[in-house]
Amino acid sequence: MFKKIEAIIREQALGEVREALAAIGIVGMNVFEIRGRGRHGDEEHSQIYAFRHGDMLPKIQLNIILSEHNLEPTIEAITRAARTGTEGDGIIFIYPVEDIVRVRTGERGSNALSYPDDIDARRAAGRA
Repeated sequence: MFKKIEAIIREQALGEVREALAAIGIVGMNVFEIRGRGRHGDEEHSQIYAFRHGDMLPKIQLNIILSEHNLEPTIEAITRAARTGTEGDGIIFIYPVEDIVRVRTGERGSNALSYPDDIDARRAAGRA
């Protein structure tokens, strides 16, 4: 079975999160600039910023589709890299994914999900 991770993190954490994911072999992902609000509101921003944008704060959303057996190492890498210990560090949602189809080749399932030197290739080569 496959999973989708939707991680919402601070903008400034993106570089460290990407490095942490690359270190474990997570290659494919989508990154979106978003605005949102969680429990912490907008206390970390100036009144000028709050006036212009209301209480919606800039965040980054990462979408990653992966094999279920890679889920926990990926969650650990994201949380370790994104955690500051203060409110607003982010949140991770996990969804089931029924199937994957690579448009160019028609490959399905894990074949459609694989990349050279990804986490599964490293595991197969004994480097994970």
